[in-house]
Amino acid sequence: MKAKCKTGQNLWQRAKKIIPGGSQLLSKRSEIFLPNLWPAYYQKAKGCELWDLDNNHYFDFAGMGISSCILGYADPDVNRAVQFAVDNGSMATLNSFEEIKLAEKLVDLHPWSEMVRYTRSGGEACSVAVRIARAASGRDKVAFCGYHGWHDWYLSTNLSSDGNLDGQLLPGLDPLGVPKSLVNSAIPFYYNDFKSFNNVIETNRDSIGAIILEPVRAKGPEKGFLEHIRKVADDIGAVLIFDEVTSGFHNNLGGIHLTYNLIPDIAIFAKALGNGFPIGAIVGKRDVMDIAQSTFISSTSWTERVGFAAAIATINKMESEPVHESLNRYGSLLKKGWQQIAEANGVKIETSGITTIPNFRFCYENSLAIQTYFTQEMMSAGYLAKTGTAVTYAYTEEIINGYMEQVDKVFKKIKKGLSNKNIEKMLKSEIKHSTFKRLTGVQE
Repeated sequence: MKAKCKTGQNLWQRAKKIIPGGSQLLSKRSEIFLPNLWPAYYQKAKGCELWDLDNNHYFDFAGMGISSCILGYADPDVNRAVQFAVDNGSMATLNSFEEIKLAEKLVDLHPWSEMVRYTRSGGEACSVAVRIARAASGRDKVAFCGYHGWHDWYLSTNLSSDGNLDGQLLPGLDPLGVPKSLVNSAIPFYYNDFKSFNNVIETNRDSIGAIILEPVRAKGPEKGFLEHIRKVADDIGAVLIFDEVTSGFHNNLGGIHLTYNLIPDIAIFAKALGNGFPIGAIVGKRDVMDIAQSTFISSTSWTERVGFAAAIATINKMESEPVHESLNRYGSLLKKGWQQIAEANGVKIETSGITTIPNFRFCYENSLAIQTYFTQEMMSAGYLAKTGTAVTYAYTEEIINGYMEQVDKVFKKIKKGLSNKNIEKMLKSEIKHSTFKRLTGVQE
C-alpha cells in the first residue's frame, strides 16, 4: 500500500456524514473498490494519470471517469474549446451557436436521424427519450433491457417485483419514493433472450409505447435478436430506443448500432460524447422527435455552452486522429493479456465486454475477496484497477505493458493464496461491496 494514503479516506468518512451515500454516483463509492483504503478523491487528472490528495501517483485502469474520458483526462484540444466557451460566456439570454453545430454533426454521423435534443446527463436523456416515445406512440408502458438511469419510470419496475432489476442493474433496489401508480408500467426482458422479450410483447402488445435497450451489453447480440426487436416495434407501433450512453463513441465514431446496421427510432448518447464534460444527446427520426414540441421538456441548464463545445471538440479529434483504431487495439491487448496471464498462472477468469470496455471476472466462489485483493495489490504498485476498465486514447502500449507486468505479479500471488486458501487473510481491508448497500456516517 502507498506509504501515505489517508487524506482521501478521512475525507470520505466525513462525506458519509454530510452527503447521503457519500457521493453523487454509486460507481465512485470507495466501498466498491477497496473499503477504508481507496484514495477516494483526486487533486489532478491528466491523460490516464491521477494524483490523490496525498500526492500519490496512479495510472487509471479502473474505468477512466466511469467510461467518460475516452480521449484522456484534461485533453488539451477539448479543454481549449471549453476554455473558449467559458471565456466568452457559457450562459446568456441568447442560444449558443455550438448547439446547432453539434446537432448537425450528430445527424451527419447517424444518417437515419433528423433531429436532436440535449440534456446534461445520460439518465436525463433516457427519461426524455421515454417521454418522447410515449408521446409519439400514445401508449404508456415501456419494455426495457439493461441499465437506463435512476428516474421513476425505470425504477418503478421494482414495484411489481423487487427482483426485476436484479439481472439488469443491481439486485435488491428498493423503489422508495416511486409512485405506486407506476406499477407494471416498465417491464423487463433479458438480452439475447427471445423468449423473455416475446412474453413481454404478447402480454402487453396493445399498451407498449417504447422499447428501450442497450444494443450491446457484456456480449454482442445473437443473430437476429436486434432485427427481431426492430420488426416487433414496427408491428406494434412502439418507438425503438437504443441507449448508447455507455457504448456510444467507444468502438466507432457514433453509435455502436451502426456496426450492426440496425436503425432505431431514437439513440441516446452521453459520457464519451463530451469526454467527461456534461452533455447528453437524444438523436432521432423527425416523425418521432418532433412530438417533443407538444409535451413539456425544458431546462435552463440544457442550453449551457460548455457541453456543446466539449462534444464538438471531442468529435473533431475523433475524426482527425486514429482514436478508434487505438482504442480497439488497446482493448484487444488488455483482453488477450488478461487471458494469457491467467492461463500462465493457473488462475481461472472469464473475459467479456465490448472491445473498448473490456472486463474479466474471477471464476471462484470467493471472487469478491479475490477482486478486493487484486485492487489492493495493483494500487500498491501505482495502478487504480478493478476487473475491467474503459480504454482511453491517452494509454500507450508502454503503459499497458507496465500494467500487464504488474497484473502478472498479482496473479501469481492470487494463485498462491488460492492454493493455500488464504486470500481473505491477505487482505488489508474489508471485502469490497458487490452492489448497493446503505452507508453509515461512521467508519465501516
